Order: sequence, then structure tokens, then C-alpha cells
Amino acid sequence: VCTQQELLPCKSFPETLLFQLLGLSIATLSTVTHYGLRFTLISNISLDSNAYRVIHHTAFYLGICLSMTLILAALLSSAATVRESQCLTAMGFFCFALAFCGLIPAACWRYTHSTEVEDSMMDVYDFVYEEVRRNISSFRRHELTAIHEAFLCCGKHSPFGDTTNVENKTCPPGRVHDEGQDCLQEIQDFLKKHMDFVFSLLGIAVGFTVYGMILTSFLWFSIHFSSNLYRKGKYILR
Repeated sequence: VCTQQELLPCKSFPETLLFQLLGLSIATLSTVTHYGLRFTLISNISLDSNAYRVIHHTAFYLGICLSMTLILAALLSSAATVRESQCLTAMGFFCFALAFCGLIPAACWRYTHSTEVEDSMMDVYDFVYEEVRRNISSFRRHELTAIHEAFLCCGKHSPFGDTTNVENKTCPPGRVHDEGQDCLQEIQDFLKKHMDFVFSLLGIAVGFTVYGMILTSFLWFSIHFSSNLYRKGKYILR
């Protein structure tokens, strides 16, 4: 059972848990994206002139900051409900608003730069592949081999003629270029699925953040006008 005074804390617990799970989901996705084998491999190989490394690090730090903000907002809202504190409620609203201000530019950037991440990643592969094809560096050959093993692909369709020699030296055993395992296509397909998932999570986070701002606003006014304190002692079955 919950008393009328305890009714708001009982109701707010599921919402608090949802916001915490959302924050943990964003943190998990950011960590997987930053430390995943395929992403770190391309980031380490990319040159300073390539935009991928900047995107790679920015996405991680932004994701961690957003997740921490959402978790903090949920904890503040829960504490404000239990203690009936207008100050904590206002701080929770501020955290939700701060998260909203970070989510909207991130979602807009993904929408307006829909292929920039894919293009920058494929540019890295193109650069390493051509370096190996021209036999400029043996170190690049090891990097190309690592990419082929990570993405389970083999070579690409090159306009510069036969590339069989490059593929024989760098492709995993049993991988045949003619079987349609073009690495540029594999990279593009992999990133498209990953970025679609990221965009979906951003949309969910925006919706929950707006809901959080509305909820904390209602809670602030409820505490301010003491509309929930006039029926003390009455019990409501959960």
C-alpha cells in the first residue's frame, strides 16, 4: 500500500527506472562504438586529414555525457519526489533540458550528414588499399589484412586494373573476391545498420526527455501548490 503522501514516489519509480535504462543504453552503445574492433581499427589507421577520427571521439564523449545527464536527471527527479523538494525538481528539469539540447543537434547532424561517417570510413579503406597496391609500405599491408579480417571481406573493385595480387596477400584464407565480398560495400552496409540503430535510439531519447521535462514541471507545480498533501492518512491499494 501507499499513503497519499507516498503516492508520487510509488508512481515515479517506473519512470525513473526507464530513464536510467535509457541512459545506460546510450552509454553502452557509445562504449561499443568507441572500443569496438572495427571502429577502433579504422580510427587508428585514419589520417589527421580524415574526419572519421574526430567523429569517432566526439560521438563517444557526447554519448557518455548524455547518458550521465539522463541518469542524473532521473535520480534527481526521484529524490525530489520522495523529499518533495522544489529545488531538486528544478535541477532535474534542468538536466532533462540539458540532455534535450544535446540530443537535438546530434539527431539533426545525423539527418543532414547521413553519409559522412560511411564516406570517411570508406576513404580510410581506399587510402590503405591504394598504398598496398602501389607497394609503398609493408606496414600498410598489415593494416589492410586487419581490415579484411575484421569486416570479413576481401578487396574491392578497382578501376586501376587487376588487384588479385593485393587480395592474395591480404585477404583471409577462403575469401574470394569474386563472391561479392567487396569491402567498400561491406563497410557501407555495416555502418548503415549501426547508424540507423543510433538514430532510432536518439529519437527514443528525445521523446523520453520531453516527457521528463513535462513530468518534472508537473511535479514542481504539484509540490508548489501542495495539491497532494490534503489527504494524509488515507491509503490507496497499489
